[in-house]
Amino acid sequence: MKKVIAIVGPTAVGKTKISIELAKKLNTEIISGDSVAVYKRLDIGSAKPTKEEMQGVKHYLIDELEPTMQYDVMEFQKRAREIIDSNDKPLIICGGTGLYIKSALYQYEFVSEKRNVDFEDKFKDFSNEELYHYLLKIDPDFDINRIHMNNRKRVLRAIEIKETSNSSIEHFDKKNEPYYDSYIIYLNINDRDLLYKRINERVDEMMLKGLLYEAYNLYKEGIYPNAIGYKEFIPFFEKKITLETATDEIKLNSRHLAKRQMTWFKNQMDTHFYEVNLEKIDDTIEKIYEDVRRFLEQ
Repeated sequence: MKKVIAIVGPTAVGKTKISIELAKKLNTEIISGDSVAVYKRLDIGSAKPTKEEMQGVKHYLIDELEPTMQYDVMEFQKRAREIIDSNDKPLIICGGTGLYIKSALYQYEFVSEKRNVDFEDKFKDFSNEELYHYLLKIDPDFDINRIHMNNRKRVLRAIEIKETSNSSIEHFDKKNEPYYDSYIIYLNINDRDLLYKRINERVDEMMLKGLLYEAYNLYKEGIYPNAIGYKEFIPFFEKKITLETATDEIKLNSRHLAKRQMTWFKNQMDTHFYEVNLEKIDDTIEKIYEDVRRFLEQ
């Protein structure tokens, strides 16, 4: 099983800097695990590293798509695994889009069609018991201990998967089984006020770098990214709110994102926890490097 390193954590915790320094020490490369940085021209708002910040470290899945093109978790999984499998080095995946990263590192499989919102109508006259027996009829190998008869939503999902892909729902429940031998680094700043202060300061810095103009140039072309740092400006461009309100919304949404990321990574992935000491960042990097080096030598 190939070895992969992942660096995850809330926005503004220092993932980019630490991933680049670690990649330099390991002489390896980085896959961006971000759902926005893959797009060209979404530079400031996505906080993608500049060429100077990359320090010669090769990055994948940055600036690869036009902003009008589709990109989702299934496409990320496909691209990330192709890069990992074709590379002899143990690569680093770095980013804050948790589901994207987990889909690459674990046994996520995308086989069935997207859920049909009208699917329930087909079985609206079935009782829970009748629905359950129908599932057992079309999927005789189904583990009856997996889903309770009265969990109607889950039973319907199992029927849908079976009918659309001829696969059992158990085939889709492997999402917590590893696909690679991964060392997942969770970066944390325990002082919530400090993290939120960093987020606010980063938004202010983005504004100074020209985030407003970056978003407006996209807006003029009819491109409306559904991403923090862009979507908040639309009401401002439409003269419905002030620039100060739009900026405050970016800060607020970024703080909410950080909170969701912290909850998600702690509950959804088996991580190695590292507290980031901003005043001694080199010590944090060195500690991570030593632990990763031991992992790679196993």
